[in-house]
Amino acid sequence: MKRRTLLHDILGPGGLSILFQPIFETNSAIKGGQPMLFALEALARGPKGSNVEPANVLFEYVRRKGKEVEVDRACIARAIAASAGVPGSPAISVNVHASTLERDPNLTDFLIETCSTHDMPVSRLILEIVEQQKFWDERAFFDALNDLRGLGVRIALDDIGIGYSSHRMLIEVRPELFKIDRYFINGCTRKPSSRAAIESIVLLASRLGGRVVAEGIETLADFDTVTSLGIDLVQGFYFARPALPLTAGGASPIIHTETYATNRQEQGQ
Repeated sequence: MKRRTLLHDILGPGGLSILFQPIFETNSAIKGGQPMLFALEALARGPKGSNVEPANVLFEYVRRKGKEVEVDRACIARAIAASAGVPGSPAISVNVHASTLERDPNLTDFLIETCSTHDMPVSRLILEIVEQQKFWDERAFFDALNDLRGLGVRIALDDIGIGYSSHRMLIEVRPELFKIDRYFINGCTRKPSSRAAIESIVLLASRLGGRVVAEGIETLADFDTVTSLGIDLVQGFYFARPALPLTAGGASPIIHTETYATNRQEQGQ
């Protein structure tokens, strides 16, 4: 009998689980109201109780095994299935390796088929490109981007400011969403250098016609700072922690705004 591997466990039934964390619009919050839901980011976790359950360990293992395409597909399929019944039909943001776009010529067909199975418009998808290594076949990568945009899929670049998300990549990809890494967001209120980096990304995004997401907001002070710097969209524990999939029969995503309102009241705002 062939020995079952960890990769089999990851790709097998129940191997991957999906949590959702909301991304909120800031404009209503700036005006004194509750933030409005913009999208839900689908966050994958490995098999429960395994050493690859944490996302960072899971995807380090996947990249080491060269199985980005297979696992990205599995994560996307589970995210679409889990989000199909969410009330309000918000956008669903899913992570995908840049190498998957380059190596998977049938990705667009896969997205169409998977979304169709769950009666979900492909245009609800936002693909967050995770870049962990330098480019390979740039032509294949950009052809895939064009195909995705032809379906109405929006593109986000993740972890901007670290890794290989260079200015060149930002300019050539021209993402609809620029996601600033939490490294720059956490504690930015007291770090002039972080604020300078954030301002430069906000300016570049504006010039390229994109919007900015501040990831990893954990305090009211950092939230107020990033909004004062022109950030359009926010995400982080200050608003909501990743949670189990929300369905029409369960809680609505808007329930997360209660956390925001309570936080602000407790901090005298």
